[in-house]
Amino acid sequence: MVDIVLDWVSWLMLLSGGLVAVIGGIGLLRFPDIYTRLHAGGMTDTLCMLLIIGGLILQSGLSILSIKLALILLFMLFTAPTAAHALARAAMVDGVEPQTGEGEPSSNT
Repeated sequence: MVDIVLDWVSWLMLLSGGLVAVIGGIGLLRFPDIYTRLHAGGMTDTLCMLLIIGGLILQSGLSILSIKLALILLFMLFTAPTAAHALARAAMVDGVEPQTGEGEPSSNT
């Protein structure tokens, strides 16, 4: 009974992680500037990785593989947000201005 519940929870985590990845990809395509794209990519990347690797840990059971996956998850949880912050900071230093919507034609004319 416990194995069935763990399988359902892990598959739910894997599928929801894939869905979050697709939503993040759509956000990367649709958002207008680098700052909003980094926000979409960074936030969904972290959640996607947490869900997918968490589901894989549940699938692998208590083994050396689950410890390796947990270490990968820990490493990724530190590096992914740091990389997104470094990219945003580099864009800011380079002088890239965020889009504010000013000067664009309004849609309610």
